[in-house]
Amino acid sequence: MATTEPTPPRSAAARVAAPQGGEFPLGRPGGKLQSLRLAFAKLSHDWLPVVVVLLAVVLAWYGAAWGMNAQCAIERVLDEEAGYTHMELFEATMTMERPLVPAPHQVAADFYESLTEWPIDSPRNLIYHVIVTGQSTLLGFAMGTALGLLLSVLIVHSRTLDKALLPWIVASQTVPVLAIAPIVLVVLGSLGFAGTAPKAFIAMYLCFFPVTVAMVQGLRSPQKIETEMMYTYAASRWQSLWLLRLPAALPFLFPALRVGVAAGLVGAMVAELPTGAQAGLGARLLTGSYYGQTTQIWSALVMSALLGLALTGIVAGVERLVLRSRGAK
Repeated sequence: MATTEPTPPRSAAARVAAPQGGEFPLGRPGGKLQSLRLAFAKLSHDWLPVVVVLLAVVLAWYGAAWGMNAQCAIERVLDEEAGYTHMELFEATMTMERPLVPAPHQVAADFYESLTEWPIDSPRNLIYHVIVTGQSTLLGFAMGTALGLLLSVLIVHSRTLDKALLPWIVASQTVPVLAIAPIVLVVLGSLGFAGTAPKAFIAMYLCFFPVTVAMVQGLRSPQKIETEMMYTYAASRWQSLWLLRLPAALPFLFPALRVGVAAGLVGAMVAELPTGAQAGLGARLLTGSYYGQTTQIWSALVMSALLGLALTGIVAGVERLVLRSRGAK
């Protein structure tokens, strides 16, 4: 019968330095301190760069507001003949009405007033415009993604379509969206399409290109030995697409989707400009420019940036879920 040698006893210092399990349990003071340090380190690693960049942007914004508004403040607010101090000039540039560049706190005040003092269904509420623009963006994003996936599959599986379609797809993006948007809106309007559909079409026009180009590259990414293995198992073309090419293209797809949803938001806002729309973030920008309300323009710009961050964040969250379900870390 085999016997096992007894484990030599560890010293008290060794037991304190490395307790059973290799780590301090969370119930002990050392474990709590270590877990707090790890949480703080992770939080600093994830958010400290964002906070630093945000502070730098706010400081640069204040500097730009002071520099751009100084001359207007001297002409419209201060008495140049009586003289003024630098502090009076700074206060005038930060509080003047209809400044060239509103200060961050002025934009924040307009932002807060719009969200709290008006109902959501009021055109004065930014959420109302976000909903209108978001609908066009999401519809155009879905249409553009579907079109991009279809074109990429056709291009990869047909050399003729590769030669015939890809150059024209690239050439389509050389036309400025500001030039093509009025034409598309007039044509679709004559066919009876109004409201969300024309704006979604412009968003689709900007969305499908990054998806198409990225998916063509992704679908062609499997190595030759992998495609030959599928032929060895007598897999059909669609089986090879579903089991080999599409999984290999996922790392190419999601970055293109993030670019596409942001481009779709730009397209939806641009489509709202030439029609004189009454709703949407583009319409909010247009109304502010008509009446010289620069603070309203900047608050709409900030809201559009937040909407873009939210949409790309949703796509990034879906990416993490899909890759995690496939076993990726």
